[in-house]
Amino acid sequence: MDESGFLLLLAQYCVAISAVSLFGGWLPSIFLLTHTRTQMVTSFVAGVILCVSLYYLLPHGMTEIPGEHAVETAVWWMLVGTALMVVLLRAFSFHQHDFSHVDDGSHDQPDARDQHPQGHVEVHPMSWVGITLGLGLHTLTEGVTLGTSLRAGASDGAMGLSLSVFLAIVLHKPLDALSITGTMRAAGFSQHRRVLANVLFSLVCPVAAFLTFWGVGLLGPWEEYVVGAALAFAAGALLCIALSDLLPEVHFHNHDRIKLTLAFFAGIVLAYMLRYVEPAGIHGFGN
Repeated sequence: MDESGFLLLLAQYCVAISAVSLFGGWLPSIFLLTHTRTQMVTSFVAGVILCVSLYYLLPHGMTEIPGEHAVETAVWWMLVGTALMVVLLRAFSFHQHDFSHVDDGSHDQPDARDQHPQGHVEVHPMSWVGITLGLGLHTLTEGVTLGTSLRAGASDGAMGLSLSVFLAIVLHKPLDALSITGTMRAAGFSQHRRVLANVLFSLVCPVAAFLTFWGVGLLGPWEEYVVGAALAFAAGALLCIALSDLLPEVHFHNHDRIKLTLAFFAGIVLAYMLRYVEPAGIHGFGN
């Protein structure tokens, strides 16, 4: 596939990402979001993101970065991505995924650590500002990751990397949009403002992805290093999202442990299966 083919593929990815982001923002209005359903999806997405970050992004980053210290450099950028995402999570607390309105009756004794009764979410009127800023920066990172993964594929013919990144984004994006619109709804904002915020948010990742795909190609001899560093950085950011944001939210409760654990491993298996569309040897260093 030539560069124009990868550009067309990026356009298709972006349309799908925007669509699922819009869908996520509309979920509370069109679908019954019970507590257990939300936690099952969150656990599954955490498994996908964990596998993508460690099995795809980090190895590809090591492969792209030139020089004999590529491994150390990639790990350094992964550390930077992890640390920055920790700061963002602490500063903005931008993920609130559970806006279910009724309990589905699957658990009789909720964990005593629950802060609010099921179906009730207390939100400060200005909470949506921090959530939107945090998720805006987060989705910019996702867009840059998607753009660099397509740029890496355009140079070595690998579609598996971009497909795995797309999968992680497209599964996670509805939760992000739900965090914004759900918080705005709980804070009393009108449907018109929630729809506007949802539409604007759905466009951030595609715009960042296209700008990155074109911009990286203008870097000349620095292209390989920038692509590799960006992929390793994204690996750290996604790793932090999976381990310090999604999984703790799932394990906050004691109920449904088996179902949530199975959903987590199902996400890992699904992401791992994408290795069969990778070029041979892409995960082998020193072979």
